[in-house]
Amino acid sequence: MNDDSKSSGNRAVGADSLSSLALAFVGDAVFNLFVRTMLVGSGKKVRDLHREAIKFVKASAQADILRKIDAYLTDAEKNIVRIARNAKVNTVPKNADIMDYHYSTGFEALLGYLYLTGQNERLNRILMASFNLVSPSISDTGGQISD
Repeated sequence: MNDDSKSSGNRAVGADSLSSLALAFVGDAVFNLFVRTMLVGSGKKVRDLHREAIKFVKASAQADILRKIDAYLTDAEKNIVRIARNAKVNTVPKNADIMDYHYSTGFEALLGYLYLTGQNERLNRILMASFNLVSPSISDTGGQISD
């Protein structure tokens, strides 16, 4: 048996060694899984769950979330967002405004960074606030990030 951790897929990845777009790639998965987990217990049909999830994960919604939570971010978090927002992207989804797409990339990079650095408490606060901002009827905090 090969004892090489690279072959087993259990290799730890340092967030500081990744590009902004790689962080956003991870953050996209984190946010998608979080939203789907929050929605799945509603008893809705899968088709309806998918439609509901799109309201959260589309670029315009993520850009809006980021604009609303910006005041609650630390300077380090704002820097991660800024760098990712300004990263050169080669493609933009056909239904996304370019500015919204850049802001959503920044939001996803922040989530990816928090996830990969193990800042789970902070990540969960931002995820819950984000969910509550898009779905205020479920919210009891109104999207506030409290410490």
